Amino acid sequence: MQLEESKILVTGGAGFIGSEVVKQLCEEKAKVTVLDNFSSGKRKYVEGFDDVRVIKADICDEEKLSNALKDQEFVIHLAALPFIPDSYSFPQEFFKVNTIGTINVIWQSIQSESVERFVHVSTSEVYGTAKYIPMDEEHPTLPHSTYAVSKLAADRAVFTMHKEHGFPAVIIRPFNSFGPNITQPYIIPEIILQLLKGNSTLHLGNVESSRDFTFVSDTARGMILALSEKRAIGETINLGRSVDIKIRDLAFLIAELMGKEIIIETDQARLRPFDVERLFCSNKKAEELLGWRPMVSLEDGLKMTIDWIKKEGLSFKDPFGGWTKTYNPRSIEFG
Repeated sequence: MQLEESKILVTGGAGFIGSEVVKQLCEEKAKVTVLDNFSSGKRKYVEGFDDVRVIKADICDEEKLSNALKDQEFVIHLAALPFIPDSYSFPQEFFKVNTIGTINVIWQSIQSESVERFVHVSTSEVYGTAKYIPMDEEHPTLPHSTYAVSKLAADRAVFTMHKEHGFPAVIIRPFNSFGPNITQPYIIPEIILQLLKGNSTLHLGNVESSRDFTFVSDTARGMILALSEKRAIGETINLGRSVDIKIRDLAFLIAELMGKEIIIETDQARLRPFDVERLFCSNKKAEELLGWRPMVSLEDGLKMTIDWIKKEGLSFKDPFGGWTKTYNPRSIEFG
């Protein structure tokens, strides 16, 4: 299916993955509307694209959401509170945004009568630690954080509303994504940031856990493919490289790419109370239904991420006002 001239709403479109989705949709010459409250997303990530309309609004605002959905043909729903440590202190907010907010988006999409396909973006965190590998879509869902529980509740709401209303919805479960335009202090930018500070000792949490990392352009491409494949309707589909790496090995790999020698010390404050020990994606269903497979290797993706951070810097802000992290490559200032 050609997306040229298609009207597509991307919630959270100014965020990390959302801005890459917008970029790729613009390359397809779609007419994109971005709805974002800019709690972590950045307007500059979606500036300069043709046929992009930006609406500053929250997904919990039913009136603004309804107005944004007028005449939209497709929705890719990415807006969420995503940073797991925050969910320990603000559980109500996470359920308000990630669960109730998602119900608002899909319900207003159903009410619009113009939306032909709804792609809901979930997370591999809903699975919890791997009971078997690779982890397919039939893997038990045993979430280990309030964030993951709020996302799983949203998944179930989307699925049941798809069934109840015959509404064409797809659930995409990306494993850990990385790359430019990152908006949260996840592990890869955290390691890079510590190395850019000149640290030879990295202070990290659980380095024996492992994750399946996918470059952001591959993740975004899978979400866009889900807009057009009829067999995807009503399905949950994983996106991941189907290769995992321990955080310890990841840190040494990044250090090698940056020409650094390091040692690692455990920072007790960074240990999660109920951590996921292993995530390892089965992407067989994505390949079969969407024709999707990852194109960017871990090393190539890391090189691009390092180069982007060195050029553009990092700026993270806590939507709850508790922390900020910055790196300005022009003044070599850190905060």
